Amino acid sequence: MKPFSRLTSHLPMAAFLAMVMAITGCQKSPDNADTTNADTTPADSTQPTPPISQTTQTSQTADTSSTSRLDEQQAALTILALGDSLTEGLGVSPEDNYPAQLEAQLKKMGYSNITVVNSGLSGETSTGLVNRLDWVLQTKPDITILTIGANDAMRGIEVATIENNIRTAIKRLQAGGSEVILGGMQIYDNLGSDYVESFAAIYPRIAEDTGVTLIPFFLDGVGGDAALNQADAIHPTKEGYRMIVNENILPVLTPKLEKIVESERN
Repeated sequence: MKPFSRLTSHLPMAAFLAMVMAITGCQKSPDNADTTNADTTPADSTQPTPPISQTTQTSQTADTSSTSRLDEQQAALTILALGDSLTEGLGVSPEDNYPAQLEAQLKKMGYSNITVVNSGLSGETSTGLVNRLDWVLQTKPDITILTIGANDAMRGIEVATIENNIRTAIKRLQAGGSEVILGGMQIYDNLGSDYVESFAAIYPRIAEDTGVTLIPFFLDGVGGDAALNQADAIHPTKEGYRMIVNENILPVLTPKLEKIVESERN
């Protein structure tokens, strides 16, 4: 199946145009291909917001039957959620974005001394993300969930530039001692099949080359479902983020956390 084809199969052109207007409305000025010359100041913010811990209290009940609970977590753990508006949680309450829901769920699972830092920035591109890595690495993350590239693609940035930026980000995160989980992205067929397919292919290729863990499609089960997305048809609702956390993130994140805790005990 072509990437994102299930989204375009039932979205009229008017809905697609509304989505393009919504996502470009929160974007920065175009990037240069050379990341060293990129403008690091987002259009919707004069300075990058310092990484803030999203410690939340939520009454939602999530299914934890498929995840193991811990008797004890010995050392503090930090997860860095790094990306764009899909990470920041544009349009939902601070306690409802995915980093906040993820932290709350991990605490329920027994990770009482864990922090999920929300370093998502609306309109962020891969170039902008690379240029703020020194800032976000101050959090000293044990694990980074990296989800970036959709804004680049919507603006038609060359796929080679996007791939190079993501590889640079992973290399620097790994050099800083963080294990990386890469969230794969897909875009709409309306942007041209060659570009769509080339864009989707960079994520599994990068994962294979760098050895990072891949979430094949970060929005799997949510993208294209009107019931799980806001009116712009791009950004998930609280329930959409809950599904992303439980179905897409935790199955790949939990084994890594268990391994880290086990190594600390030994």
